Amino acid sequence: MRVLVLGAGVVGTASAWYLRQAGCEVTVLDRQAAAGMETSFANGGQISVSHAEPWANPHAIPQALQWLGKEDAPLLFRPRFDPELFLWGLSFLRHCLPGHTRDNIRAIVKLALYSRARLQALRQELGPEFGASYDCLEKGILHIHTDRREFARAVEAARLMQEFGLDRKPIGVEECLAIEPSLAAARPLLVGGDYTASDESGDAHRFTQALATRAARAGAEFRYSSPIADLIVEQGKVLGVLLQSGEALPAEAVVLALGSYSAPFLRPHGVRLPIYPAKGYSATLNLGPDSIAPSVSLTDDGHKIVFSRFGQRLRIAGTAEFNGFNLDLNPVRCKALLRRAQVLFPQLQPQGEPVFWCGLRPATPSNVPLVGRSPLQNLWLNTGHGTLGWTMACGSAAALTDLILGRRPEPEFPFA
Repeated sequence: MRVLVLGAGVVGTASAWYLRQAGCEVTVLDRQAAAGMETSFANGGQISVSHAEPWANPHAIPQALQWLGKEDAPLLFRPRFDPELFLWGLSFLRHCLPGHTRDNIRAIVKLALYSRARLQALRQELGPEFGASYDCLEKGILHIHTDRREFARAVEAARLMQEFGLDRKPIGVEECLAIEPSLAAARPLLVGGDYTASDESGDAHRFTQALATRAARAGAEFRYSSPIADLIVEQGKVLGVLLQSGEALPAEAVVLALGSYSAPFLRPHGVRLPIYPAKGYSATLNLGPDSIAPSVSLTDDGHKIVFSRFGQRLRIAGTAEFNGFNLDLNPVRCKALLRRAQVLFPQLQPQGEPVFWCGLRPATPSNVPLVGRSPLQNLWLNTGHGTLGWTMACGSAAALTDLILGRRPEPEFPFA
């Protein structure tokens, strides 16, 4: 079967790998000059099944109201006339109901657990040098809390995730410090935490490029600097893709993995995807030899910021800004990342200037990605992963490969 994969981010590249391993003839198309150059480029670096609680939950609305008007708020909505954001927001409000939240957590945990297992199997298959190539760290993820009410909610979320098979364990302050001693200076701020020992971290950009190299060696074709103009559709059936160069590429199946751009790409064909871009920020620091910095990947839940260690680099990432497809760096939000890092780790001692970045996470109102069939025949969806693109990449790609080939996927997940 000839398959075109649209997008060479972590989700599209993983799709290419699993499709090629299943014997498909695979071509990946991307407008960038290499794999993993957009949303996968400088994200938080976590394989975080423990981050399965969706943004849409019963506590989201009071929090959002509390953050209104604050330029450095963890969640920032830019006032603008945007019908797409309005419709997305209405759906988001529906998903804040407790019953929806429980169902969405279950779906996210099930796919994320499967995906993490597939990533571990992939690493086993490709050898230890593959994990080393992207600074893989198997030390778990520690969530820290500085607000007692938020900690109480986190304990309840952890209980629910345990029910669905995740080993997320609430712990006290002293155990947090035992797991990550570099938090000692922040001890007066901490009220507790929770720890998922089976979670991982690493550089998603390097992972994507390493996997693209392996997929190319296995026979997949990656056509970079190849912007896509449109789908070739006849009577509701996708026959291929038209490039902006005018070249037409036929296919028996097309996988849409364009992240936040998936929705506007399909809109002219009458297909509306509930995806809106949520801009996330990151800062990458080179650490000096005397830095006291975390080695375990951390999530600061109250500020929606994560910290991941890649050798002598520290990635600080998070927050969400709803401002359309705007990719301008906001200096206030950049400084907020560094300010929080200095509060928690006053002895970081970075070398050189931080490297700031922002990218557009493809967010659905439920945080549940769209994986499976589209309304157009021969077009398959693998998009809408939000903050969990790398966490879910291998699992959604493996499951989608099963669907395309007419097999039943393993995870219990509401496939499209």
